[in-house]
Amino acid sequence: MSDKPRKFKGGVHPNDSKALSAHKAIEAAPLLESYKVIMHQNIGAPPELVVKKGDAVKKGSLLAKAGGFVSVPLHSPTSGVVKAIDKVPGPTGISVPCIEITADGEDEWESPFEPIADWKNTDPAELKQRVWDAGVVGMGGAGFPAHVKLSPPEGKTIDTLILNGAECEPYLTADHRLMLERADDVALGCAIIARILGLETGVIGVENNKPDAIAALRDAAVKHGVTVQALPVNYPQGAEKQLIYAITGREVPVGKLPMDVGCVVQNVASATAIVDAVVKGVPSIERVTTVTGKPLVDPGNWLFRIGTPISTALELAGGITEQPAKLLLGGPMMGIAQSSLNVTVMKNTSGVLLIAQDEVSQYTSEPCIRCGRCVECCPMSILPATISQAVENKRFDWAEKLNVMACIECGSCSYSCPSHRPLNQHFKRAKVEIQAGLRKKG
Repeated sequence: MSDKPRKFKGGVHPNDSKALSAHKAIEAAPLLESYKVIMHQNIGAPPELVVKKGDAVKKGSLLAKAGGFVSVPLHSPTSGVVKAIDKVPGPTGISVPCIEITADGEDEWESPFEPIADWKNTDPAELKQRVWDAGVVGMGGAGFPAHVKLSPPEGKTIDTLILNGAECEPYLTADHRLMLERADDVALGCAIIARILGLETGVIGVENNKPDAIAALRDAAVKHGVTVQALPVNYPQGAEKQLIYAITGREVPVGKLPMDVGCVVQNVASATAIVDAVVKGVPSIERVTTVTGKPLVDPGNWLFRIGTPISTALELAGGITEQPAKLLLGGPMMGIAQSSLNVTVMKNTSGVLLIAQDEVSQYTSEPCIRCGRCVECCPMSILPATISQAVENKRFDWAEKLNVMACIECGSCSYSCPSHRPLNQHFKRAKVEIQAGLRKKG
């Protein structure tokens, strides 16, 4: 590992717009009268319901158990009664099952897990089981079960742990504030994860537009025996494969995973959730989320419980000063546009973003002018323009041969295209069509 980070191929430099909320300390959202907890909050199998309408629950009570190894349990965000097993709009626009909890106002904990104070001398398998039992997932956006990442299959030797604190997505500052305000827990989480993986140390990668967070982490890192690597600002620096290359110089081949090059990457928010689970005995029922955008009165960073409606998040940010053009979950490059305010905060909801009318440029899908900008900025070295034309002609077999499945959907190509072609949307469609074809084949 070099002291000087490497620059990955491609990337873009959009206006980061982080000044709206980077200076705002994390605020704990007030207790609500009810929460609608979406059941399936992880990549993999959905959890299996263990409560029914009318059941009394406490804060931290088990609502649903893991539905398999690639699955995590779900816990109640407060004490109260299960009002209904209902449906709410999901982040992709499809209605999804949820558990509605009517709060009793007491916010009383069920006996939490027993804290593991002496984690340094605890069997790594026990620590990993706690991460699973607490329902921790990748909180940078993917929602991949954390315990699965910490379980390399036989034959895969892990020698490097990286905590992802790049937070390269414009507007988002939740991880920044977390690293600044809970620097000790981020470093401690890195050390606990290293213990689970059988490593002596880990490295925390942070883009150098967050000097205050880097300074705070370096002070904490010494105490916990981990290191901090400042990284150049270059979107998508926080993508797993690009982060691994920047810090280690290793390239993850197409179709392979970080484990195939000896690396494990976890988000800094996941690391603090692991500290809460191990050291404090608390399940994953809340997360820090940035609520931001020019149309908002008071952008900031809030600690929300899962099941909090997006409408409540916008109210806490003071409401709007103008009618926004779009509402996104996540940032402007990779976020998902929403059509409802009834979507609720999940474990991987990193941001709620309102885009102003004057910030939106509509895709016009004009003919490709062969400028090559999309090829130059693509961090995965694929051919966006050619793949896009294949998709327009419904030649998904051609798109697959051109490695569309390697696309990380960062949106750099769409951002840089002077013809305003919906490149990223084409690639998302191609992936869906290819996967549907594979399912038909059995």
